[in-house]
Amino acid sequence: MKKLIPVAAAIVAVVLLAFQHTDAWNSRYVKPDSKGQLVYAADKQGNTIPDFSRVGYHGGDKPIPDVPVVKIIQPATTGSSAEIIQSAIDEVSLRNPDQNGFRGTILLKKGTYIVPDIIRIKTSGIVLRGEGDSGNGTNIVSTATKQVSLLTISGEGKPTEVPGTRVDITDAYVPVGAKSFTVERTSHLKVGDRIMVFQPTNDQWVKDLKMDQIVERPGTKQWKASEYSFQFERIITGIEKNKIFLDNPVVSAIDKKYGGGQIYRYTYEGRISEVGVEQIRFISSYESDTAENHAWNAVQFDKIENGWARNISSRFFGNSCVTLENYARNISVLNSTCLDAKSVITGGRRYSFNNTGQLNLFMYCQATEGRHDFVTGARVCGPNAFVHCSATNTHSDIGPHHRWAIGTLYDNITTDGEINVQDRGNWGSGHGWAGITQIVWNCTARKATVQSPWAVGKNYCIGLKGEKNPGRFKDRPDGEWEGHNRTGLEPASLYEAQLRDRKKR
Repeated sequence: MKKLIPVAAAIVAVVLLAFQHTDAWNSRYVKPDSKGQLVYAADKQGNTIPDFSRVGYHGGDKPIPDVPVVKIIQPATTGSSAEIIQSAIDEVSLRNPDQNGFRGTILLKKGTYIVPDIIRIKTSGIVLRGEGDSGNGTNIVSTATKQVSLLTISGEGKPTEVPGTRVDITDAYVPVGAKSFTVERTSHLKVGDRIMVFQPTNDQWVKDLKMDQIVERPGTKQWKASEYSFQFERIITGIEKNKIFLDNPVVSAIDKKYGGGQIYRYTYEGRISEVGVEQIRFISSYESDTAENHAWNAVQFDKIENGWARNISSRFFGNSCVTLENYARNISVLNSTCLDAKSVITGGRRYSFNNTGQLNLFMYCQATEGRHDFVTGARVCGPNAFVHCSATNTHSDIGPHHRWAIGTLYDNITTDGEINVQDRGNWGSGHGWAGITQIVWNCTARKATVQSPWAVGKNYCIGLKGEKNPGRFKDRPDGEWEGHNRTGLEPASLYEAQLRDRKKR
């Protein structure tokens, strides 16, 4: 695994030396018992910090495999290598997948591959592997003169509801952290079914959040309940009469007074799976430090489940090293680096590692010169996790950036900038409350704001090292803060502890 970049490591050292509390301590919200198993404290409504252990590739139940090479290519001696790469992908796409769903790895030998547009993977079971993400390894250089994603990995279509399977959740209140609830009937369901947990909202929800009262400026949009319904992908793991059990927890309380919830079975025929990219350095050509007419993202995933990017790096892109779009699920982004973005430093740019999908994991990633380095977009359905990541020379903040991300863990994030979970008010087009069930665990930042909405749920800041910032609005309710500027939090990583705990049980 890559180490923290030197500046980030220095930040950690300075901060740790600055504080005197070094004794080990446990959070009151989640801690190990005498047998080492995690115990969660519930509030009056039963809400707990949720389990994030099933994010990433196959929910952490399978290691990322070393898929055998079936095709080896070299860069073109002159000019573009795009056809060489795309032809290899198309050729391997025609192979029959093995019993694990893999068609094989395409090995890009060391050298420089010039690509003027987009490389596309549209078929399951393909791995694109280089021989190292450094200067003397495999370098893919975009010469695009427009904002494109250099490598696009995507299937097609959208989830489709199975007719006649939608039923209401009958519990008046299902708390955060719950992995079970009661529905109208289960005769049409079985263990292993993929279901969508559908959470609509109503006008009362918007009113109680005060998101119909955003101070307006040109372009500001007040929230409308019809625009805030959420679909969480889950798998049924058990059924007892009308009670169903799920693989992943509820991350936003299901409350009848705010619209309740429903479930339905779904299919997704066009989604691909088992695709990876590894050991490659991606580079964007550019005209100046504020250039906008060049490649925007190094790697983009969408309409895919169970994939990965590991040991890759990007330089000079306008936005991200890896971006996960709405229908990217159970993707692991590991040991990857986003360096030296080139763009105007303003909105819509430099989102170094960006997530709008669900059940995704970013771990041991690093960024420099970004704005929102580890970030989620609008209406993001969790759980998702950023773990052991670092950012330096930041130009904005880390955290939920847009409207209402749900269920994100920021675990051991180190930044010389800010981590913020707050009401963003009329920033953007009226972002308002950026997120709910956002857990900031054992992080280090120059400043941090963690607030909770007026209603609906909570955000948590546990073991933060750095200055507590009042945020944009000083009158917003404080989040659940604990152990501020205190070292020695145990478990040191919530994600790693939850993963160990689940596998032991």
